[in-house]
Amino acid sequence: MPRREAYTRRNAAQPADRQGQGSAETELQMDKKLGLTGHQERPERALVIVAHPDDADFGVAGTMAKWIRAGTVARMVCCTSGDAGADDARTDPLALALTREAEQRAAAAVIGYESVDFLHRPDGALENDLALREQLVRIIREFRPDAVVCMDPRVVISRGGHIQHVDHRNAAMAAVDAVYPAARNAMAFPNLALLEGLEPVTVDLVYLFFTDQPDTYVDISDTIDVKIAALREHASQLRQPEKLEEMLRMWAREDGQQIGTGAAEPFKLLNLGG
Repeated sequence: MPRREAYTRRNAAQPADRQGQGSAETELQMDKKLGLTGHQERPERALVIVAHPDDADFGVAGTMAKWIRAGTVARMVCCTSGDAGADDARTDPLALALTREAEQRAAAAVIGYESVDFLHRPDGALENDLALREQLVRIIREFRPDAVVCMDPRVVISRGGHIQHVDHRNAAMAAVDAVYPAARNAMAFPNLALLEGLEPVTVDLVYLFFTDQPDTYVDISDTIDVKIAALREHASQLRQPEKLEEMLRMWAREDGQQIGTGAAEPFKLLNLGG
């Protein structure tokens, strides 16, 4: 199966490969045996944490659009501004960052996010360090989400042989580390509570996307067009937008087959509340 790289800039996000995982028919038969159905739950407040502008729109825009239209309040965090997302080494990274931030804000408006935070970490050199963790814990304690949505940090090389971008892995691991234990631990970054009044918060649900081990599917049949519209806002990153749209619709149809719907997005769901 052709990958996104043929239709997007070089460090764009990619879903976990389906190659090597069996045919869609076989997967559907297996999932029916497991009793998989469309995920009906919806968090009241959802925080999406990703590495770059456009990562969330490629991965979870259909789900977020569905949830937001049903009443969810959502906020997005981009750890970088995508300043390395160009094919020409002569590109001005600061100008590119401004372009990509504007594109992400426009895409977020299409989906319906309350706000987008850019942490201005270096694109291509994102580290899961304590400074980043503190930034994420601050936002988690400010926003107090029921659920955090991020990529699956366990995917380094997918079962189909795709190498996950290092920024994606580090942003995902930073998100997981911020959720547990830091956000709920009063002694983690005590200045947040003592000086900023940001008391610990427990996030019960973590939705991991671009995962090799999905166990949860959200029906996006009614919002796949909204997802495509949001992705069109990332004009600087799209080489062949029409072909990319075809691929995204095909992947959504394949995922929808798992639950008997026209389109879906897959997740690994972690329930930390017991």
